[in-house]
Amino acid sequence: MNIEKVTNDSGEEPDAPSSVSRRTFVKSSLAAGAGVMLSSASKSQAQNTGAAPKVDDLNVAIIGVGAQGQTLLEACKDIEGLRFKAVCDIWEFHREAQRRRLKSRGHICNTYENYKEMLDKEKDLDAVIVATPDFWHAPHAIACMEAGKHVYSEKMMSNTHEGAKAMVEAQRKTGQLLQIGHQRRSNPRYLQAKEDLIDKAGLLGRITTINGQWNRSVSSDLKWADKHEIIESRLNDYGFANMKEFRNWRWYKKYGGGPISDLGAHQIDIYNWFLGTPPKAVMANGGIDFYEDYEWWDTVMAIYDYETPSGMVRAFYQVLTTTRAGVGYFEYFMGTQGSLRMSEDAGITRVYREATAPSWQEWERAGLMTEALKAKKGPSLSELAWWDRMRGHSVVDARATAELDAFVLSADLGNKKIHQPHLENFFAAIRDSSVSLNCPVDIGYETDMTVMKVNDSILAEKKLYFEPGEFTA
Repeated sequence: MNIEKVTNDSGEEPDAPSSVSRRTFVKSSLAAGAGVMLSSASKSQAQNTGAAPKVDDLNVAIIGVGAQGQTLLEACKDIEGLRFKAVCDIWEFHREAQRRRLKSRGHICNTYENYKEMLDKEKDLDAVIVATPDFWHAPHAIACMEAGKHVYSEKMMSNTHEGAKAMVEAQRKTGQLLQIGHQRRSNPRYLQAKEDLIDKAGLLGRITTINGQWNRSVSSDLKWADKHEIIESRLNDYGFANMKEFRNWRWYKKYGGGPISDLGAHQIDIYNWFLGTPPKAVMANGGIDFYEDYEWWDTVMAIYDYETPSGMVRAFYQVLTTTRAGVGYFEYFMGTQGSLRMSEDAGITRVYREATAPSWQEWERAGLMTEALKAKKGPSLSELAWWDRMRGHSVVDARATAELDAFVLSADLGNKKIHQPHLENFFAAIRDSSVSLNCPVDIGYETDMTVMKVNDSILAEKKLYFEPGEFTA
């Protein structure tokens, strides 16, 4: 297998190019925008140690412009101060489509099939976005860091423990920034929920249980037009068996970790983050129940045990690939005083209070109503008093629920794409060494180890415990 050539992330057909002129970068506006997001960033997260302040546009390249690569390019569209210089992908069909799209936005890009050729020729790159299949994240990210580039790498870090560990070691050796693509950690609504509602206000009381899911409906294989097919000998050079595996790599064990890795990793990462600790054990079950010609389980259900200072938390997670089952994806934190259902979809996010919870007025008198929770978007105290009178009712009308949600979760993405704040955090950290990455490599590694254990548990057909030191490289 020639590791020098694999440079794609296969995905959906690209959208039609859109025309948006690239804005001139204004450093103060970027810093101000980043500051809104980062003001509540966790102080325990790793500090920027490898970046120097920048005063001009950042030169950026992307490796892998399949479905996820295209999503990240769309998220970068409204980030000022970026100059895309190179697009790298082994599939000419995707590579040229994204070059044309970037050109329509004012970016003049060189295109490459081989990422080492790109790094050899593009000497003035500041950063590289890596959106290739999981099994190439480590080779691509490591090569870029060794070439002196900062890296934004999609999760998972790797489909193997060894690959993820090698990324950690390379980041420490080179000192370059490495942001892992768990984008919820930069989402202002998630930041507010974690730091204001849970940590400061204790709105949920003691968290006892978590329930999360990401369910999708039945789908067919990703296809390709015959005229765009890559010849099999070339695919073999890049590590793929054939065009079908190239297009549907997420379902094969040598390329990725299956749905629990592809989808579940985003949400299981939030379990660790909101609880402030990785799990003690996991017990999982799954199987190939529908897609008989794939290698990874299409149905996975897992239960994690978390030992927290407040007591044990049982956390259930499922990923289904045959039905959305109503609401597709969320993380549901349940406590003795209330419950919080989080999602990147603001319409799914909800806050619920138990009848035995303190009243809003008691909550305010105790000093737990932070400034963030007093947002003008929320209801008045008289309206909160009305809500208090509704406590204990088995059914609360939609008006009360909507007002409560607006009150406790005033932060939102606005018009931004869901990946945009995480990318903004990455680019802000390149420009300013005082800015911390919201998902540095040590956090990404902890999440990788947490998720990989699910597949191990299914194979072992038993509950597995995490060993001391397993979450650090």
